[in-house]
Amino acid sequence: MGDLQSLRVFINCLDQQSLPRVLQVCSGVYFQGSVYELSGSEVCLSTGDLVKIIGLQLLSVSCEEIDTGATYELPTDYSGQFRLVAEELPYNAIEEIVGLCPVGVDACGSFIFTSREELTIDNFTVPAGTKLTLVTVEDADNGERLARCHVVGQNKASAEILLPLSLKGEFYEYESDRGFTLQEIMSSVRLSCRRFRSTNMKNCGALMVFSPVYEISAIMHMRKNVVKFPSSLEVDVQDVTEQFQDLVFITPLSLTEVASQPKQSFPTMAEILDGPEGDPFFNSSWFKELQSGRQLVLHGCGHTTYILASTPKGKKGKQYYFISERYGGRMRRRAREFGSVYELYLGSSQSPGLKVSVTRYVEAEEEEAIPALSVGEQLEVLRLDRPMDISGAAQKVESLICKRTMEVDDEDDEDDEEDDSEELFLPLFMAGHFVEKLSDNKKYKLTDLMGSTFPLDVKVVTRDKDLEKDPLMGLTALKLEETFTETIVLASLSNKPDWCFELPVSWLKMSVCFTSDHLPWSSDEPPDLHIETVTEVTEKFYYEYHKCISKIEEPPPRPPKRKPSNSKAPKKPPKSEKKLPKVKINVTEQLDDLSLYQTKGKRVPAPPPPDDNPDQPPPILPRKSISNAESVSMPNMYVTGPTNARNTAKRLSDSDHDYESIEDALNNPHESLFY
Repeated sequence: MGDLQSLRVFINCLDQQSLPRVLQVCSGVYFQGSVYELSGSEVCLSTGDLVKIIGLQLLSVSCEEIDTGATYELPTDYSGQFRLVAEELPYNAIEEIVGLCPVGVDACGSFIFTSREELTIDNFTVPAGTKLTLVTVEDADNGERLARCHVVGQNKASAEILLPLSLKGEFYEYESDRGFTLQEIMSSVRLSCRRFRSTNMKNCGALMVFSPVYEISAIMHMRKNVVKFPSSLEVDVQDVTEQFQDLVFITPLSLTEVASQPKQSFPTMAEILDGPEGDPFFNSSWFKELQSGRQLVLHGCGHTTYILASTPKGKKGKQYYFISERYGGRMRRRAREFGSVYELYLGSSQSPGLKVSVTRYVEAEEEEAIPALSVGEQLEVLRLDRPMDISGAAQKVESLICKRTMEVDDEDDEDDEEDDSEELFLPLFMAGHFVEKLSDNKKYKLTDLMGSTFPLDVKVVTRDKDLEKDPLMGLTALKLEETFTETIVLASLSNKPDWCFELPVSWLKMSVCFTSDHLPWSSDEPPDLHIETVTEVTEKFYYEYHKCISKIEEPPPRPPKRKPSNSKAPKKPPKSEKKLPKVKINVTEQLDDLSLYQTKGKRVPAPPPPDDNPDQPPPILPRKSISNAESVSMPNMYVTGPTNARNTAKRLSDSDHDYESIEDALNNPHESLFY
């Protein structure tokens, strides 16, 4: 049993190569009100708790000023440097130097000392004050231990001498001006316990000592997860590793760690510590059972090939499935449908020699080189043609060369059928409706279709008898999109040990721990396992999967831009430049007298007061101005009307409605034509 000491001192002196170590908390009680939280992990320590230290990570460096006792923490990447302060007390023998200081050159230099008196070794004299660098310790032939030291003499001549460890004298550590970073100080056992001054201060700077602050990763007794807490907690601990060697600590394991266990570890019982986190990826019934505290039977681990499948969009929306290669149902191939020539091209690149039937009439367009297609025509995709230049288009487009044949009756000869075939050039941007022609009606196993080119449309016609309920049976269509391989853990619930399901390691973030509980069957009679081979997944999984594989499809081509026409239409002369008949001037003056073309927005002056002469016509009342768009058509100026303007104006003045009188005035010249 180790000595009682504080947690900080124990961790600072701990050799990380000796981990794991078991500690017992001897003083200091930390209840819920004093819970320490670090990086989202909470821990509370109580007297008597057993803690198994499994890892250390440097968080920061605690700096303490010796004179004032002030403490503060510095980050590990602190850019400042510190100078080592030499010890004032002398060393009385070389053996004392070797015992207190590490021997050998490390990244932070070696121990340098001087002698206050002159040294004479084998006719070699070392003047007092000469710097001696301790290199190593050697054993002589007579069994005497010697310290090999490096000496730099006059004219920078260097040499090495051997000093017996029993050599007595008065030796002092040499203080250099070299600066050390925090990382260098913490990585050296010799420097981590020494005193320093800041390089910015000379001899007046405060003396400082540094101590590391670690993040401790530990497993606590009767706790089911790894806890993390800082080494700066004021807790006294005792090392009890030797007394509790046989103590079993529960170790949490992720699914990745479970899959890396040897085969001899299975089957075994396990308990769920933390269930799946985040948005669910699975819609299966077993996924809802993965709750914290639930018992599982782990039967083994391995690799399984899956097929990602989807259904057409229906009342329930699109559905997505994992289908294992163990699936035992039978499938029949289903004709694919294509909504454009570009989709037809993609299908032909996956299935060479693709034959389709036209299901919707397409009208020909000569300008865009689109041929006419009739319902029932048979097309066989031959190849992709080079970009062709469409007349009237601003760019070249690619076209798909197809062989067109018409459906013939059985009475027709084969020669006539060959004569009816022709090659068509279908632009890729062309819209259309095509259905694949299938020649076989065979029932396939899933393993037989895995060698085909995907995507592939199928329909399940025979259910998998090993499943309680086959979710694929009854679907109108199923598209097999692609295959992939996953690392899985084969598991089952403790109340149904024979009905197994596969846990994909890379898509389930959960932790379990092995338990010593007995398996739910007798050792001599293991059950026959029924593996669930179809797993329904969510739409979120479908898109997350495609993000991981970074599958990007090219968009379909756009229709070509039209070229601007070279023939320019003659410009219409502006209205102001149109030639008007000379007689229109008179008509314009006449209409101006009738106030038809008054400027909008200008107020018409009031008419003069009437005189007593009855021969004069009454004054013309002002009218609202109308725009040219609201005016009526111009009268025929080449026919003379039977009435003059004066009589017309008189008749207009007797009318209750001005607009009716104006219409009559404009229409009378037209009526005179028939007169």
